Amino acid sequence: MLNISDLKTGKQIVLDGIPYAIIYNEHSKMGRAGAVMRTKLKNLKNGTVKEKTFQGSDKVEEADISKSKAQFLYREGESFNFMDNTTYDQFTISQDAIGDSKDYLTEGLEVTMLNFNDNPINVELPVKVTLEVTEAPPGLKGDTQSGGDKLVTVSTGAKITTPLFIETGDKIIINTESGTYVSRAEK
Repeated sequence: MLNISDLKTGKQIVLDGIPYAIIYNEHSKMGRAGAVMRTKLKNLKNGTVKEKTFQGSDKVEEADISKSKAQFLYREGESFNFMDNTTYDQFTISQDAIGDSKDYLTEGLEVTMLNFNDNPINVELPVKVTLEVTEAPPGLKGDTQSGGDKLVTVSTGAKITTPLFIETGDKIIINTESGTYVSRAEK
């Protein structure tokens, strides 16, 4: 069990049987009142964020989160199918759990699985992925009034803002944490 002084950013805890990661914490003590810890918690199953204040005497359970490597196989409706790289077991994760990560999943992509009590609950993507541009409006010479950017569609269906010189068929590198264009991939 963890005391409130053990709650730090990045620590993983269990509340009501659901694993959370602490993404923000602020410790405060006012005069004679007891200490409190204000936190923002990210649900590791579905990605939602909630705020929770812990009192000085509160104790919480640390989450048993393990990581393993897996490969994305294919999407089937609202489900995403993966294969564990060591055991070759196949499993499915729902779109609700995957969240915005679905915009960067391509067949064969190696991801890090988050396992809670040895059950896969979510994925961590590599920081950068390479995707092909499937649809790009033409960039007109001298069209820099809007900052020199345009919105393109990549092979997963995601829309990414890129520089004007990016064309249909180009492979681009995208930062999965921010969803932004990084550079053009080597040909």
